[in-house]
Amino acid sequence: MSERGGSPKIIDHFTMAAADVEDFIEQNRHLSDLVETFRTISESDKHWKPRREFIFRNINDYEDPHVDHLLALSMVWANNVFLGCRYHPELLEKVKDMADGIVVEDAPVFKTREELIKQHQKR
Repeated sequence: MSERGGSPKIIDHFTMAAADVEDFIEQNRHLSDLVETFRTISESDKHWKPRREFIFRNINDYEDPHVDHLLALSMVWANNVFLGCRYHPELLEKVKDMADGIVVEDAPVFKTREELIKQHQKR
């Protein structure tokens, strides 16, 4: 974020590969340091690294004073992926589009109550 109120476009979230995140962090230490302040105290590396990538990929679209909105969207995405939280379909579609291309290793698989009942009835 520049001192003149805007920031140059430094990331294209559609073309950035996960492997490029570490290179980007090294080249943009000031932004990386800022993003690191967004990590919650209870967030494991397994949860933080993909959420951090989500933030990096989308930060240009949510400059000050809208960074809080981006952080909320990143938590919606992470809560859906890691905890199975459900949200309004339009919101989930938005965060999934924002996260397109982010690879989460060993992501848990969640079943809805309806899926569990259907599976039990087939037995």
